[in-house]
Amino acid sequence: FFEVFSSSTAMGKIGVLALQGGFSEHIKSLEKVGADVCDVRTAEELQQVDALVIPGGESTTLGLIATRAGLIDPLKAFVASGKPTWGTCAGLIMLANSVTSQAKEGQTMIGGIEINAERNAFGRQINSMETGLVLHDIGMGPELKYDNKIPMVFIRAPVITKILDPAKCKTLATLPAQPGAKEEPQIVAVRQDNLLAISFHPELTPDLSWHQYFLDMVNAAK
Repeated sequence: FFEVFSSSTAMGKIGVLALQGGFSEHIKSLEKVGADVCDVRTAEELQQVDALVIPGGESTTLGLIATRAGLIDPLKAFVASGKPTWGTCAGLIMLANSVTSQAKEGQTMIGGIEINAERNAFGRQINSMETGLVLHDIGMGPELKYDNKIPMVFIRAPVITKILDPAKCKTLATLPAQPGAKEEPQIVAVRQDNLLAISFHPELTPDLSWHQYFLDMVNAAK
């Protein structure tokens, strides 16, 4: 406990965008790794945090609520400022610079990460799954300590179909290759400087390695 507490004292406050989706689970997981964390619902609250988590949920709804709350431009400015930002599932879609399979009413996007994301790439909720991951060395810290002992949860998850600028954006994790598959393994996690985007939901599992990884990113950015 003392080691976790002492590591968190060097960091700023992490906000979790609490408009829709699994924000409370993220807050609980971040608290367990010793983060100073709060929810964010307004532009004023966004100004008070040093890092941000954009949780899973329904990306079109999340975009609409953020627009009505006057948060889109402040969120774009936050990401552009270089502050650590982590998008999970719907949050990945919001952070992508390009999105395919958009909803009919369109997808409000924050952008910032040089990827193309495909919404609901694994089908409807009935086709959700749990699986381990293949981690990739991206040549930059901090160390990600996910050990595959606890499978990650995918729920109507997006997939990253293309990295638009490989010099900036690095593949952090892919799905395990399927026997006999001709396609390249699907990308489900990327890192671009202080931006992190993943297709899955570690906050719905007992695994805390991804939340620790983001906290370490925040600490390193200060």
